[in-house]
Amino acid sequence: MNRAKQNPLITVKDIKPTKPYLKVDGVFNCGATKLNNQYILLLRVAESAVSDQDNIHIPIINNHSIEIKTIQKDDIRYDFGDSRTIKLKNGKVKYLTSLSHFRRAFSTDGIHFKIDETPWIFPESELETFGIEDPRITHIEDKYMITYTQASPYGVSVGLIETIDFVSYERKGTILPVDNKDVSIFPEKINNLYYMYHRPVPGDMGYPNMWVATSNDLYHWGNHKLLLSVSENGWDNGRVGGGAPAFKTDKGWVHIYHAATLEDSTYGLGAFLTSIDDPSQITHRSLTPILYPEADYETTGFFKNVVFTCGLIVENQNLLIYYGAADDKICLATITLDELYEKLVKVG
Repeated sequence: MNRAKQNPLITVKDIKPTKPYLKVDGVFNCGATKLNNQYILLLRVAESAVSDQDNIHIPIINNHSIEIKTIQKDDIRYDFGDSRTIKLKNGKVKYLTSLSHFRRAFSTDGIHFKIDETPWIFPESELETFGIEDPRITHIEDKYMITYTQASPYGVSVGLIETIDFVSYERKGTILPVDNKDVSIFPEKINNLYYMYHRPVPGDMGYPNMWVATSNDLYHWGNHKLLLSVSENGWDNGRVGGGAPAFKTDKGWVHIYHAATLEDSTYGLGAFLTSIDDPSQITHRSLTPILYPEADYETTGFFKNVVFTCGLIVENQNLLIYYGAADDKICLATITLDELYEKLVKVG
């Protein structure tokens, strides 16, 4: 793929903190779409409280407002090995170190963006105690449906928000319970059904794999089927999950997905093609990543060696893939459809 020479397009230096006592740790994993010839990104902004030498201060949502929890760095009850989480010794996540919300960014050229100075959508419900993450935007008829991850002490679930103009919005509630994430909805009905890709996170057995589900109304989902599994070895042996919403071509539905290694959680992007009449049937896929952490802004950051996409825009047979790099910046990579097809091999 071709990385934009202007990368990274958006960094933490471009984001004003929500409160004086917060600092911006990352801006990444954005949804993407166009409206009235404007490029719109829905940014995930992660903020943490300024910590001191002896304590970690953690922002959470309590009764619709920010509360700061304080954890001593020498508290033996906790594991501080992952910069994103504070875990109990049994491996369960007790807190996230940052609190995420969504901001809008607007552009006329897809490269230079004007960014909101304040949050557009902020976590508020009990299921969003630890924040809202990784928005994906699907344009369906006259509305834009935003799926996103809700994080809380109860686990990670999937919420849905609807807007027609990216000015006002309506929360539609939780559409998948814990533990699930990486949900993207298809932009039209197929055989009179809506489709989604999602990624449940199994506990005692199995790995995080991609699944497909259908709905009559966008809010109630069933007919769940396994779609894509991790491999035994290679770049996708740890987890696979959905990326940006799939888009329709004359060859079928194209989906850009992410995968990570089991050993060191290096994230890359892959692609697959499905039947145009059945998104649960993968016909072709990439055997190697189409984008892998190589640039310095992808290999270093808040969480190193990550490229991760939630949004893309298709223009004149060109794919504009907006992706999070190292969990703290937003970048752009492009590829033509013909170039992408060359990376796909027939399955089965």
